[in-house]
Amino acid sequence: MSGPPADRPLLTEEERRRRRAEARARARRVRLAVLFGLVAVAALAVGLALGATGGAGSHTTSRRLVALAHHKKAPVIPPVSITVEASGDLLIHSPVWEQALADGDGTHYNFAALFKQIKPYITGVDLPLCHVETPMTPAQPTGYPIFNTPPALAQGIRQTGWKACSTAATHSLDQGETGVVDTIRALDQNGIRHAGTYASAAAERTPLILTVKGVKVAFLSYTELTNGIPSPHPWSVNRAENVAQILAEARRAHDDGARVEIINIHWGDEDVQAPSAFQMHLAEVLTRSPYITAVVGQHVHIPQPIRKINGKLVVFGEGNLISNQTSACCPTASQDGLIALLTIVVDAHGARVTLVHYVPIWVQHPSFVVLPVGRGLRTDPADAAELRASYARTVAAAGRGPQVQPIPAHLP
Repeated sequence: MSGPPADRPLLTEEERRRRRAEARARARRVRLAVLFGLVAVAALAVGLALGATGGAGSHTTSRRLVALAHHKKAPVIPPVSITVEASGDLLIHSPVWEQALADGDGTHYNFAALFKQIKPYITGVDLPLCHVETPMTPAQPTGYPIFNTPPALAQGIRQTGWKACSTAATHSLDQGETGVVDTIRALDQNGIRHAGTYASAAAERTPLILTVKGVKVAFLSYTELTNGIPSPHPWSVNRAENVAQILAEARRAHDDGARVEIINIHWGDEDVQAPSAFQMHLAEVLTRSPYITAVVGQHVHIPQPIRKINGKLVVFGEGNLISNQTSACCPTASQDGLIALLTIVVDAHGARVTLVHYVPIWVQHPSFVVLPVGRGLRTDPADAAELRASYARTVAAAGRGPQVQPIPAHLP
């Protein structure tokens, strides 16, 4: 009986088992390679057969086969709820800035003192937004009709808690390009983000996007008019008449990662509660866009309705947040306003406004302290009759329903 060659050692039992395992693994790999090859050939044959017959679904079928081959289970995105605050015009008439100076003991402007009663509603949300109607420059302050507001307003905005402001408004160009640039500088120096007016074409092309609870939120701002004052440059102020621009910029913000897009528009007919034809048309167009989550507005100086259009809630007008307007010059409701609190849910299906609470406010004169009506009834009982009347006007204008509710829901 012959044995193994002299130069090959005898294999141990463990080595024989290892070699048999390796052989079985190689065989499995070969079988899998053959199987995948057959599947690929079959898929190709199906595609060629459909293509040869001119089948309209040939390309679709091929794409489905590729998709199936690369299919991975989509990640589950937990819903995120954020609350966004939006409020009315910061319309700084001369008596308003004079009171702010008095509140600063005559040495500086203390605008924050005027907003101290509403501050909890500003700081208590995820994203507080304000609307700057008048330009801010270091020159001598002026009021109506050509405004120039002390830049200290930007400090008051920061101290009250607002994080970003819209700046496209009727009076944006009252101080020309200087006013646009100086307003932006004042906001920048106080860490306040802004949208609507721009110092350069590059800035105008860059949408304002903020991150809230990990969600990117775009805030875009436009105005229907500037009291006939032409723009110093094409990029100086966003115009609401450029509907294609609004839609394109909302899409651009979406492409830049925004999952929520809020459009602020300075629009409507002054002192008229009903939305104008322009407001209704623009709201119809904007709410049809899948890249626009919410539309909020100012300008007419009195509260306007909150309505659902194309399934989306639109806050047409928040009235004045602060001004010197009263029944002595204007509608009684010009002393009223509202702070809108939008609850926005973001999930795998997109973003949507599910609820709008609003806080009716009333501007006390001559202190110019902005009073939330419910709180004001407790802190300023001398104004109870005025506050109750203001609440009734604002709720009648804004409305109420399952998705629209005033705070408080009812007065005591």
